[in-house]
Amino acid sequence: QVQLVESGGGLVQAGGSLRLSCAASGSIFSINAMGWYRQAPGKERELVARISRGGRTYYADSVKGRFTISRDNAKNTLYLQMNSLKPEDTAMYYCAAGDVPGTPSDYWGQGTQVTVSS
Repeated sequence: QVQLVESGGGLVQAGGSLRLSCAASGSIFSINAMGWYRQAPGKERELVARISRGGRTYYADSVKGRFTISRDNAKNTLYLQMNSLKPEDTAMYYCAAGDVPGTPSDYWGQGTQVTVSS
């Protein structure tokens, strides 16, 4: 089993920045892909970004050029640097990990709230 704990959310003005972190523990040797999802009120959960064990990244079109996903395998930590934040980025952000390459969905964190004011 893998446990994921997110941190770094909060309230920020439009145009500002936040850095989310996700600490992994447990059977971390099984982790392959990791990623960040978000869910806004009344909307479906969507994949924001993902990263492979080797560092290959994918971003949703809505965040390309503004968000950067990274992982420190030595520290078992996933990051999401969010710049030029917009009110539409407001959502609960979830960390996820998977045992196989591709879209991570085997393990989930509890979420961290990001609120961007206009």
